[in-house]
Amino acid sequence: MARKRRKRLGFSILLLGSGVIFTALAAFFFLSATPASKRLDLAGETGVCQRDRYPQSIDLRPDQLTVLMNGFSEARIHILEQHAQAYSASPVVDAVYILWGNASTPDQVLLNANLESLGAPIYLVRQPSSSLNNRFLPRKEISTQAVLVCDDDISVDLSSLKFAFQVWSENQDRIVGLFPRSHSFQLGTKSWIYTKSSIRYSILLTKFMILATENLYLYSCSMPAGVKEYVDDAINCEDIAMNFLVSSRSKKGPLLVEGSPRDWGDPRNSNLGLVSEALSARSDHRKDRGECITAFHRLWDGMELRYSYLKAVSDVRERAMCDQAGTLMECDRVGVEVT
Repeated sequence: MARKRRKRLGFSILLLGSGVIFTALAAFFFLSATPASKRLDLAGETGVCQRDRYPQSIDLRPDQLTVLMNGFSEARIHILEQHAQAYSASPVVDAVYILWGNASTPDQVLLNANLESLGAPIYLVRQPSSSLNNRFLPRKEISTQAVLVCDDDISVDLSSLKFAFQVWSENQDRIVGLFPRSHSFQLGTKSWIYTKSSIRYSILLTKFMILATENLYLYSCSMPAGVKEYVDDAINCEDIAMNFLVSSRSKKGPLLVEGSPRDWGDPRNSNLGLVSEALSARSDHRKDRGECITAFHRLWDGMELRYSYLKAVSDVRERAMCDQAGTLMECDRVGVEVT
């Protein structure tokens, strides 16, 4: 079927196929990139930092969130398709935006992707450049108070998504997520290191993070000088920069929620075919991110990351065990309630 073109929300959109035009459940839109002359991320050039372009937080809907899924690797498009469709089926999702950052990918490869929606509309956006900072560009099309920033290689069940959103709704000044990391100071080198800890955390990764939509504008337009430039030079650490930003405003750490996400890009997977392009697969990954923390400490003129020690769980039943005819089972399942 011939493609039809129309204007919507300031973007050029290609509607693909009769399933999109005539079927309510199939909503896949291809949002073309802006012309090269308009790609500068400067307030004077594109109006990115013109605040009145975007709705005020009070005018955004509080009962749903917008998914901003990063995409880059053509080898992972089949996984991206599955995850975009899964998110579109969630009742707490208003829309799914796939932010494609690989400029070398031919349009036809993206047009051939199977992005038929199961509910919320799915939009495919070609980013103006491969800068990781573009993950946090404010977008006037977003109509929700919260956004889920996530990677294309992370599978999360919809009940975990719903619970994480509920936790964020009660803690809107913090980042809520599933992948915790921490920072620590090395006295010997007088520098910060990036690490994992079993007792505390101060960073949540963009593999899956929910945060206030307002933070997209603040990241793009109110970041201390040099931070975004450092991210571009390092091709890394945009997630750490966002954690610095949010914690600097709230004076609180992020919030970890329970969940068992599937991480297809983790280098510990036995099938390494999907992780070769992952930043975390680099041999100096932790060292590089420690250097990011040290640099951001300097650029912020202080350590803005805050430690958290809590994990939100959806079930607080006690797990005491009782003997029932020689079989151990949870006491609460025996049937005799104890107060």
